[in-house]
Amino acid sequence: MMYALGIAAFALCILASIAWHECGHMWAAQATGMKVRRYFIGFGPTVWSVRRPKAEDGIEYGVKALPLGGFCDIAGMTLLDELKTPVEREKAMYKQAAWKRLFVLFAGPGMNFILGALLIYGVAMTAGLPAIDTPAKAAVSSTGCVAQSTTKPTKETPSAPIGECLPSPAAQAGLQRGDVIASVNGTAVDADSIIDALQNSTGSIALGIVRDGAERTVTVEPITSQKWRATPDGKDLMQVTGPTIGIGVGTVPVTNHYNAFTAIGGTAAFTWDMGERTVIAIGQLPQKIPALIDAIKGEERGLDTPQSLVGASMIGGEVVERDMWSVFFLLLAGLNLMLGLINLLPVPPFDGGHMAVVIFEKLRDLVTGRKGGPVDYMKLAPLTYVVLALAGGYMLLVLTADIVNPIKLFN
Repeated sequence: MMYALGIAAFALCILASIAWHECGHMWAAQATGMKVRRYFIGFGPTVWSVRRPKAEDGIEYGVKALPLGGFCDIAGMTLLDELKTPVEREKAMYKQAAWKRLFVLFAGPGMNFILGALLIYGVAMTAGLPAIDTPAKAAVSSTGCVAQSTTKPTKETPSAPIGECLPSPAAQAGLQRGDVIASVNGTAVDADSIIDALQNSTGSIALGIVRDGAERTVTVEPITSQKWRATPDGKDLMQVTGPTIGIGVGTVPVTNHYNAFTAIGGTAAFTWDMGERTVIAIGQLPQKIPALIDAIKGEERGLDTPQSLVGASMIGGEVVERDMWSVFFLLLAGLNLMLGLINLLPVPPFDGGHMAVVIFEKLRDLVTGRKGGPVDYMKLAPLTYVVLALAGGYMLLVLTADIVNPIKLFN
């Protein structure tokens, strides 16, 4: 039940984020003297609408049948728009100063950035934020018996012990699930370094652990066995021989906690870092196409592959099911940063494409010394259609992968 409610909640939050984006365009247009004709949530047939004020030049607010987005209709965005009233002709967007048009176009993505930062600030105040530059801690996720060797694991079947399976040395020494391993033989370790530290140990292994906030040292007598480790290129597994203590290693993220004042700096740093990662992810979108196709064919779905709004909502359902609301809101914050940054791409029909046209007009007028008038958007139509086709095809590919082989944070 909570999984389904989580999916619905995240989907509604996505729709609200899109509505908030369009509010940015609408409020900025009104503030700069432009005529807003319509503000709608969804596409397709109109389900409900109302005009406020009721005069002919009021704004029509409404909801359409397909909750797949929203739009704010500003009179005269291009020369192609039909201007029906004297007010529309007077306040047409293309007649306004360049800075006003840029302000209105940026206001949509800007609202997503503001919402993302506010969500992150809320998480910082209530649950804390994951440390940006601090590796996760290593923790005992399980203890199990140790065999001299195991079969090579595959995507279909896990490894199986070969021969006698001896009791876990770690369990015999007193290690428990959830113990955080802080050091190996006196050397500090984290989730990234613990495997190598254990593998390179000789003789008895002294583990510095933290349990229930208390530090202690546990000495473990390892068993020498053969195991499978990833090859240097990460494409296969190779068998290695070394000490084994019979534990599964999990991770415990490091969390920074804040008060109302320090949360401002923490939010700024975390938002900037998330924004940088989002920019990198957007740049890598074309490279993810083969991985998406492989996922549709049944291959393992990578956690770093793109998701549609459907897939993101399913992840939202998973974290709500586990009462991980801070993760829920951080996911929503990341989605808002992604929505804002993608809309700044300098190609039509994105907001950034319209901004690029305004900047081109301004630079052209400065170079020529005369006003050349608005750009003819008909000349940009082929580019717009190509971008729409590519974006639509990519979204369909991602949606198919999310339906056929969705990302699961928890197995």
